[in-house]
Amino acid sequence: MPATSQSQQHRRRRTYRLVAAAAGLATVGALAAALPSSANAGETKGKPGGQTSGRYQDVQLLSFNDLHGNLEPPSGSSGRVTELQPDGTTKTIDAGGVEYLATHLRNARDGNKYSITAAGGDMVGASPLISGLFHDEPTIEALNKLDLDVTSVGNHEFDEGAKELARLQRGGCHPVAGCYVDGETFEGANFPYLAANVLDEKTNKPILKPYWVWKKNGVKVGFIGVTLEDTPGVVSAEGVKGLKFKDEVETINKYAKELEKQGVKSVVALIHEGGLPASAAYNYDCDSPGAGDGISGPIVDIAKNITPKVDALVTGHTHAAYACTINDPSGKPRTVTSAASFGRLYTDTTLTYDRWTGDIARTAVPSANHVVTRTVPKATDMTELIAKWNTLAAPIGNRPIGYISADIPSTGTESPMGDLIADAQLAYGKELDPETDLALMNPGGVRAGLTYAAKGTEGDGVVTYAEGFTVQPFSNTVNLQDFTGTQLIQILKEQVSGSNTAAPKILLPSTGLTYTLDMTKTGADRVVADTVKLNGTAIDPAATYRVATNSFLAGSGDGITTLGLGTNDLVGGDDLAALQQYLTANSSATSPIVPPVTNRITVVQ
Repeated sequence: MPATSQSQQHRRRRTYRLVAAAAGLATVGALAAALPSSANAGETKGKPGGQTSGRYQDVQLLSFNDLHGNLEPPSGSSGRVTELQPDGTTKTIDAGGVEYLATHLRNARDGNKYSITAAGGDMVGASPLISGLFHDEPTIEALNKLDLDVTSVGNHEFDEGAKELARLQRGGCHPVAGCYVDGETFEGANFPYLAANVLDEKTNKPILKPYWVWKKNGVKVGFIGVTLEDTPGVVSAEGVKGLKFKDEVETINKYAKELEKQGVKSVVALIHEGGLPASAAYNYDCDSPGAGDGISGPIVDIAKNITPKVDALVTGHTHAAYACTINDPSGKPRTVTSAASFGRLYTDTTLTYDRWTGDIARTAVPSANHVVTRTVPKATDMTELIAKWNTLAAPIGNRPIGYISADIPSTGTESPMGDLIADAQLAYGKELDPETDLALMNPGGVRAGLTYAAKGTEGDGVVTYAEGFTVQPFSNTVNLQDFTGTQLIQILKEQVSGSNTAAPKILLPSTGLTYTLDMTKTGADRVVADTVKLNGTAIDPAATYRVATNSFLAGSGDGITTLGLGTNDLVGGDDLAALQQYLTANSSATSPIVPPVTNRITVVQ
């Protein structure tokens, strides 16, 4: 996934009140050393104290992350993975969909009596219409059927705030939308959400369980769950109101000690923060030597500082795929994994439990990512679940809102989909105030592209409301603010400097705004200030410019603080409605919208 996906922007999802209607190839980390010889031989020597039992027990850990409510197979590039071939070439494989994920997980568990399924957060939030329309109750139902044992929270679990997260955990109908199916009350998750580093400001205690222990026949494995400390920087202020987010490393180290005091020495950390491997191929060996190889990003420093008491890290957030080893503070290799996103992969890790010590034999922790191919039989219970919720969503989701002539992808430094959204917000802004000059769209808020091929029966090139919802599911408003020319250039500089130096958040500009981005330079110097022009005219530092953004950016989202300093604010309507209005007004079956040409930002590499 491109670097711009690392910090997905996260808004509250829109609310509707509805009346209810009637085996992939593997990536093997370098840590896959030989098992202890006694484990391979079925060691049955007596324990201290005269007990007779096999010393080593393999525990299967199946994991995934960043599902984001993708119950149906994702479309376009979001529904494919890249596979590295032996000759160095790559190919893509269609992947994902809970009907197939369920089959793969069930097949993987077959014959493994000691099997745990865990997740690394963002199970919900920024979801397609089939889940997002119903406040992600369908996804929780699907995860229950998948026999998920435990997950950490991610930043998206806070899109609708702590109270809604608590409802997803404990059950109960939505306080505004109510119950979606007559006679059925939402039961909530039958697996624990872990939030060790998310504290209530008043009580200073975790809002949900900090850890959970899996037990079977004397084998005990503890799980500690955290989300990224910077969650408030990527979620609306309302979503994290009354909460504080603590350092990931300090929190995990604290609870690892607590688990040890309880006699739990085998520990897995579920961390909703991740890294970026040097290759996008899911089976890339990120432990391979060589210049430019390996993995970078926040998870590297986190992994290097988490106590050796923790035996493996299941991570997420960056939507990347990797099964790496990173040395712990004692210099010992430790497995760190991520299964991309949207249910396209799952990770299979073998934890070899030493019954004598109660710990994991860290010399033997092989881990591999597997593709959730669509060549296996569909799980019928998932097919039924999808059909149930699609029936409820159909009256809204199947409505055509526009037409396109070709795919409009959401990938790249400047994505065609991002440009289209910015153009839609500029047009909407001009309706609110004719003096509106330009619009800026955050890349993480562009959750998907639009595909030309029909997903259902609507026909090729038809854009349905459901597809638009998948692109923009956050229910932002479109806001107008005034900025000076100096402030506008500073906004562009803040995309690539400060907290965005390592992972730039390149805003998508509306038509007419052009400039050069020189990525061979560092920090704010990457923006070539004298190239910033509006409709061919250089930005005047002293002039005032009327700028349209969504409410996330207007609140200094993505660390672009100058966006919170605008004046003459005007809060408009829903951002998806603005996109819908633009598509409807500017396209027809005989005159579809052509994908924007991405020439507004000139990138020097």
